[in-house]
Amino acid sequence: MEVINEVMPTSSERIKEMMQPGPKGPIYMINLLKFKERAEYEDGRETQLTGYEAYQIYGQGVVQLLPKYGGEVVFVGDVTFLSLGQVEDLWDEVAIAKYSDRASLVEMTSSEEWQELAVHRAAGLVGQLNIETVDPRP
Repeated sequence: MEVINEVMPTSSERIKEMMQPGPKGPIYMINLLKFKERAEYEDGRETQLTGYEAYQIYGQGVVQLLPKYGGEVVFVGDVTFLSLGQVEDLWDEVAIAKYSDRASLVEMTSSEEWQELAVHRAAGLVGQLNIETVDPRP
């Protein structure tokens, strides 16, 4: 299995899939995050921030934004150990966010407010995996 971290979707097919309605009811987005050692802003601004610190600016803003779109942060934790399996390099952090549905996630990430915050996300991340999940219990 090949694993490729991304900051934004690079496949037009993946973007088309994201625009589909998705599962009924709430989704839980698992975010496996890998941070840059030093933040790098696309506009070339100078910064002393680490990638983690830049991402925290984004994360604090998203915590405030999520409720406007029916979402909430469920869990955030630092990765400390891989007890099963093998990967070349571990992710640094895991975050789980709950959205009322996929459309709410897409609406939030299309908003001007999110776009303004996302510059810090891009500055801080080497890449990530986003895994959409649902609770199988009725």
